[in-house]
Amino acid sequence: MAAKPLTGTKVFLMLVAFFGVVIGVNVTMMKLAIATLPGTDVDSPYAAGLTYDREISAAQDQAARKWKVSAHIERRADGNAVLQVEARDAAGQPVSGLKFGGRLERPTDKRADLAVELAEAGGGIYRGNAASVAPGQWDLVIEGDARGERVFLSRNRVILN
Repeated sequence: MAAKPLTGTKVFLMLVAFFGVVIGVNVTMMKLAIATLPGTDVDSPYAAGLTYDREISAAQDQAARKWKVSAHIERRADGNAVLQVEARDAAGQPVSGLKFGGRLERPTDKRADLAVELAEAGGGIYRGNAASVAPGQWDLVIEGDARGERVFLSRNRVILN
């Protein structure tokens, strides 16, 4: 059986097919990369920029209160985590009557974030549980509200084993 000769048309079609596959794979990978990890800390940087002055004012008000708020989080062997927050005012008296909430945020994937509801246990101590907490690095965000207004915000990087 005689071999078919290599013509200009065949070479052209092979080049088109090769580059078509390369471009198709690149487009697919680009779409997957953009859809899975946008690389932003906030959903709308523009909106975050507009609230910047309010955040500065809230931070100054928080510093003026001179509260001492400490948090302890522990991940148990079953994957659940226990969060305890203790709040004291400038005079060392327990701060009660606030609505504290916590969030465990994954630095690399917002889809893994977990909310932790904290209930007041008395004496300025607030406790809550989070289920199915994976080991690794997390950002622990604690917010305290009084009468619908945020009066405390803290963000700390923690490592849970």
